[in-house]
Amino acid sequence: MGESPAGSRSGPSQDTARRRRSAPRRTSCACCSASAPAAASFCQFLELLFEYDYSNRFAELREQAIALRRTGKSRREIKEQLAIGSNATLNEALRGEPPQPWTLRPNAKDALREAARELRQRGLDYKRIAAELGVSKSSVSLWVRDLPRPARLSYEECRKRHAEAVRRYWEAERPARAADRDAIRLAAIAQAGLLSEREILIAGAIAYWCEGSKSKPHRRCDRIAFINSDPALIGFFLRFLDVAGIERNRLVFRIYIHQSADVEAAETFWLAAVTADPSQFRKTTLKKHNPATVRRNTGEAYHGCLRIDVRRSSDLYGKIEGWAAAAMASGGHRRESPG
Repeated sequence: MGESPAGSRSGPSQDTARRRRSAPRRTSCACCSASAPAAASFCQFLELLFEYDYSNRFAELREQAIALRRTGKSRREIKEQLAIGSNATLNEALRGEPPQPWTLRPNAKDALREAARELRQRGLDYKRIAAELGVSKSSVSLWVRDLPRPARLSYEECRKRHAEAVRRYWEAERPARAADRDAIRLAAIAQAGLLSEREILIAGAIAYWCEGSKSKPHRRCDRIAFINSDPALIGFFLRFLDVAGIERNRLVFRIYIHQSADVEAAETFWLAAVTADPSQFRKTTLKKHNPATVRRNTGEAYHGCLRIDVRRSSDLYGKIEGWAAAAMASGGHRRESPG
């Protein structure tokens, strides 16, 4: 070969180097020196073979782990016996296998959860279950959401459940309200205390003006006649007459009662209630019974009404007018006379 020009280096020319860089390289496998297509197929075969072997070994590992779990082994014991180093591998091997009951720690709401599931299976909705157990609807949803939704209730069943709910509500509410009423009544009794004679005269005059016979402008009648069915109010009116200076022998009594009631029992009841002489009682007046009328005042507690008449009572009537007028005038509306 001839000598190279001065200043140039020996080796391939620039064109040759450019051709080498642009030519496709031959890919070789790590296992062999075959061409690229053959190497790729062989590598895929090795990968499939490795995956198949790994799947078989993992299946065997999973079977062993599940078998140990069902014999009561803990996760730590399973890892030690099978030489599993990763929690992720153990979790995958035990996927779908429920924990043993002895590994579950007791929960304070386990009883509520069981009760919620039982109520759900009976067809109750979330709102009613939450109200029954005193828990939130979100807790009920967490406990029973895996159960099938109950079928839609019929109209008759809805009415039945509503009636039962109303009954249970008033079964608890009625005693509470009665207790509240009793407390208010006892407080009012304590506030009123014992009445003086002056207060008895005022209260008796007002009671008479509500329930007694009153004189009218077109019909003047100054006669005391008081009628009522409440034995307590009858007893108070008798006390009022005592304070007003009316002797008991000036009183005349008459019973008004329906003819379908027990007349003899009513006469015995009122005679004992007013402790009067039987001769002061006039013949009982019977009211005609109307079968079409729906009356609540029936039964053994019904004793009719008692009327009290006072003989020679024009002066007492005038006093009652004055006492009632004074009491009502204190309310701001003044009148010459209540009549």
